Amino acid sequence: MGTDNNRRNVWFAEYWEENFNCKLTITGSKKEDTDRKCTGDPSLPPPCSGKERIGKDSHYEQEGKVQFVIDAVYAMAHALHHMNRDLCADSAGLCPDMEHAGGKRLLKYIRSVHFNGEDGTAGTALAEMDAPGRYDIFQFHSSNTSTPGYRLVGQWTDDLQLNVEEMQWGGGVRSVPPSVCSQPCRPGERKKMVKGMPCCWHCELCDGYQYQADEVTCLLCSYNERPNENRTGCRSIPIIKLEWHSPWAVIPVFLAMLGIIATIFVMATFIRYNDTPIVRASGRELSYVLLTGIFLCYIITFLMIAKPDVAVCSFRRIFLGLGMCISYAALLTKTNRIYRIFEQGKKSVTAPRLISPTSQLAITSSLISVQLLGVFVWFAVDPPNIIIDYDEQKTMNPDQARGVLKCDITDLQIICSLGYSILLMVTCTVYAIKTRGVPENFNEAKPIGFTMYTTCIVWLAFIPIFFGTAQSAEKVGESTQVSEDSCGGNNVVLISLPWISSSH
Repeated sequence: MGTDNNRRNVWFAEYWEENFNCKLTITGSKKEDTDRKCTGDPSLPPPCSGKERIGKDSHYEQEGKVQFVIDAVYAMAHALHHMNRDLCADSAGLCPDMEHAGGKRLLKYIRSVHFNGEDGTAGTALAEMDAPGRYDIFQFHSSNTSTPGYRLVGQWTDDLQLNVEEMQWGGGVRSVPPSVCSQPCRPGERKKMVKGMPCCWHCELCDGYQYQADEVTCLLCSYNERPNENRTGCRSIPIIKLEWHSPWAVIPVFLAMLGIIATIFVMATFIRYNDTPIVRASGRELSYVLLTGIFLCYIITFLMIAKPDVAVCSFRRIFLGLGMCISYAALLTKTNRIYRIFEQGKKSVTAPRLISPTSQLAITSSLISVQLLGVFVWFAVDPPNIIIDYDEQKTMNPDQARGVLKCDITDLQIICSLGYSILLMVTCTVYAIKTRGVPENFNEAKPIGFTMYTTCIVWLAFIPIFFGTAQSAEKVGESTQVSEDSCGGNNVVLISLPWISSSH
């Protein structure tokens, strides 16, 4: 196309000069004034050469909407041609059938048209006379190195064609930012939906002992389980017990070993000097009973640390209070015998009844039988069993939670089991106070009194510590063991002092 074949458009000459940046002479337009003549002024554009052309090889870019006008004209022409071919096959030109066909019939032909469009797309369908979508996509670019403005970054024809590398986002970054209301939640987090916004949510961690059951729900693990590492399920809580290398076990075992050695040494000494006047005067029968009770007080330490099972729990129940019961039963019989002898001596010279060794053993055995009877009733009412206590060490942090394997013995049952021994101890202390005025050469009374006073102090300290501190298997075991070891140590001293003082 040139100025020579487009003279009907009065504005075409002006467009031509603007497009090719030149000045037309009188030959290039219908009307020429003096301003259009080339004057040689270098500030004016050069005259047009006449060789300028608009075509496929030129830099001409047609306005985007022109192709739709051209396609519409072609659609109408193809529809009329097909209609003429079908209705006027036997005649040339317009026939009567085509004249009276009407617009509805012509519309059917228009909607069935297929041809190559102006943009070169083959098979253009104009069934609904909707122009196919073809768009240029621009993005505003602003940087320090270039002039701000819109840049072509993609097109849309039948699908999106985007040049992501040329796109620019906030802050000058080149990577595509996420375009979502909410990011997916991590494992162990549930979606807390935002009210009124079904596609938006907040991620909320399943805390404590909860795990993620589904995208929107957290559930508690069962009492013997804790969440796994990513909180997508539950796992079993580890089970522990009091270990031999634990500090809660090492100290009582050390004290118990010292006590056992001292007890064996005293017992060996008594056996060696069994027939001497000193041993006979101390009441050797009750002394051996007392040493047996002391030995059991130390042995219970090992039962308290051993791994719990039905047998260990049974022996714990039996020996928990038996050692102290035997010791205090023997001491009570001794102090009662001394008290009755001196009280009877104030009234008459007749010896009181039941002061022989056999009677003393019988009284001691009857006192011990009460403890054993209580233990057997305990066995009948509540058979020994082992439990796993998950509440004792269920911390706020599930990773530190542990289940404690222990015997099914409550704190109240422990105190009840030791209660009878405490009663014997208090009674024995009362008799020790009453016999504090015996002659100096009667060397058993004062050591017994000293032992009972210190024992009472130990137990007065033990009870508030036992109930006032946080009760765990380790603390209960150690406080009980140390108290029994202390009482056993006092009794060993009690046995030894009369013999030492008499030998000197």
